[in-house]
Amino acid sequence: MNKAFIFFTAGCIGGLANSLVVWQFGQLGINASFGVAIAPSLSPAWLYPRIVWGGLWGLLFLLPQWSSRLFLKATILSLLPSLVQLFIVFPLKANKGVAGLELGLYTPALVLFFNWVWGIASAISIKISR
Repeated sequence: MNKAFIFFTAGCIGGLANSLVVWQFGQLGINASFGVAIAPSLSPAWLYPRIVWGGLWGLLFLLPQWSSRLFLKATILSLLPSLVQLFIVFPLKANKGVAGLELGLYTPALVLFFNWVWGIASAISIKISR
């Protein structure tokens, strides 16, 4: 139970870090400079589910693979929420096409980067908690 709590909390911290980076990239016009229309407003309604989902994804750190290589594990695990975002959320829930390409050609690259931020922030949180 203790590990699950640590990994969920670390995932929540990763979700917060991911959200702040997505928001900041939108505010600074970085996403727009890549031709990607992602510029969310920082509101509780947008932030809360992202933090909770980050925590739920954090439970993947319970998997025993690559336990001795935490940052490699974080990078590989970050691919899972990216795949869900690109091939389930964007096309089926948000009607933004496969891989969110209706938001811009570089959407997949930014999604991979933002979720990598989640993974690394989660891994740093786990490392600090030990």
